Amino acid sequence: MGKTAFIFPGQGAQYTGMGKDFYEQIPVSKEVIDRASKATGLDIPALIFEENEKLHITEYTQIAMLAVEAAMLRALEEKGVRSQVNAGLSLGEYGALIASGVMSEEDAFCVVRKRGIYMQDAVPVGGAMSAVMGTDAALIEKICEETEGIVSIANYNCPGQIVITGEVDAVNRAGEALKAAGARRIVPLKVSGPFHSGMLVKAGEQLGHALENVKINPFTVPYVTNVTAEYVTEPNEVKNLLVQQVSSSVRWQQCVERMIADGVDTFIEIGPGRTLSGFLRKIDRSMKCLNVEKVEDLEKI
Repeated sequence: MGKTAFIFPGQGAQYTGMGKDFYEQIPVSKEVIDRASKATGLDIPALIFEENEKLHITEYTQIAMLAVEAAMLRALEEKGVRSQVNAGLSLGEYGALIASGVMSEEDAFCVVRKRGIYMQDAVPVGGAMSAVMGTDAALIEKICEETEGIVSIANYNCPGQIVITGEVDAVNRAGEALKAAGARRIVPLKVSGPFHSGMLVKAGEQLGHALENVKINPFTVPYVTNVTAEYVTEPNEVKNLLVQQVSSSVRWQQCVERMIADGVDTFIEIGPGRTLSGFLRKIDRSMKCLNVEKVEDLEKI
């Protein structure tokens, strides 16, 4: 019998009203979102259910996404659904940490609130990200290395979709070189900075200080880290990996391939949108992928 993985999306999948039906209909989900408000001092229901500009600003987006993902996770667990491994894309890794019992909800909410602020504040002028469509990772890595300035891979999302990050001019130069080398499309992303690049090392260092007094619990379920695309089983590795994750590549495709190699054949995406399900279809169409985004999805699962 195959294994089940819970997977959690990252920043960019958010929208106004996400999780509202869980908040209104499922007591355990309401409790989670209210705990996020208490832990951070923010009015999380107002942030995610009412039209506002803050939801799409990094320092608010991250805590909003995590609160909703945790609320949906607890509703799913209440139905008796369990995973054998967890993973998340970038910010979504904190959803995986909660699901694996590594970090308490309250600690995760406080850390992610600070993570969003540090990443927003550390964003230097002149940063950019672009999605590269239709070429292989080795070529992208080679061109990034050969391009003058700071540019590297931010996300290995799936075959045919890789995101580059760094200085605006360097990202643009790399994009032109990739087009000349046969890349199908280069799509500039509407983001507020060069996330998962060396330009955010300072934000990672600040996060390290925020993590110093956070308790890391023994794993109830292992998780796969974005940094190495390998299983993490030792609690003492967690904090250092979370610090590195801010400025290192997100190896999402490799994370999924690692879980498949370990016998996972069912993935449950927990959170708004179906971004990870789309990636999964391009990584391995034979895998089953289910989504928890609306209350009615709980019954289907």
